[in-house]
Amino acid sequence: MAASIPPKQSPETPSVKWRFPTVHPEGRKFVAIALVFAASSLWWFDFITWPLLGLALFVAAFFRDPVRVTPQGEGLIVSPADGLITMIERVNLPRELAGPNALGDKPMVRVSVFMSVFDVHINRTPITGTVRHVIYVSGKFLNADLDKASEENERQYFVVEDKNGVRVGFTQIAGLIARRIMAFTKSGDMVVAGQRIGLIRFGSRVDVFVPEGYAVNVALGQRAVAGETVLARKGGQDVTGVSQ
Repeated sequence: MAASIPPKQSPETPSVKWRFPTVHPEGRKFVAIALVFAASSLWWFDFITWPLLGLALFVAAFFRDPVRVTPQGEGLIVSPADGLITMIERVNLPRELAGPNALGDKPMVRVSVFMSVFDVHINRTPITGTVRHVIYVSGKFLNADLDKASEENERQYFVVEDKNGVRVGFTQIAGLIARRIMAFTKSGDMVVAGQRIGLIRFGSRVDVFVPEGYAVNVALGQRAVAGETVLARKGGQDVTGVSQ
């Protein structure tokens, strides 16, 4: 009787382990300041030591910079921000993004992602390509959840163009307690989808302008994850959602 041949073992699929998020370098100095005040309070006002340690922990959490896995493929626009999808509507382009050298003159669908103080505030580029414009505009600090914040608040505009000539514009908008918008890239830089492109300090919003021919892939009230959630894709139909 012939001996049976054991089945061939397939190679093990590598597992992915959870990693504690690091603190972005921009936030480390603020964490250090809070810790210094907490340590100093032990000699002078020890009753505020614990609140100051809590503040240091909050600042560290605010500036957390987790690793993200960005979907790869043609015709995908990923979310540049963590937060809540609060608006999806067709609007006229802001003058900073209008014109033949930017996004053109036709109305476009704007998807707004609202970031609370509890969300990750590192922003990422939605597509791979070349940064064509980075435009900073000073302004007010209204609640970023308001529609008029996109025209009146302090903000920063980006336009990224992919290898096929498709341009995606998005805007970092300061919020009620946000007081600084930062860009990690400049005009002419090459970026890949999901790459860290900027930071807004302490509560804000990001608007993304979806090109024609792309279907919105998120619904109002949905949570988006920067660098991972597919915000729009080429072709297809817009999706709808049900709160439950």
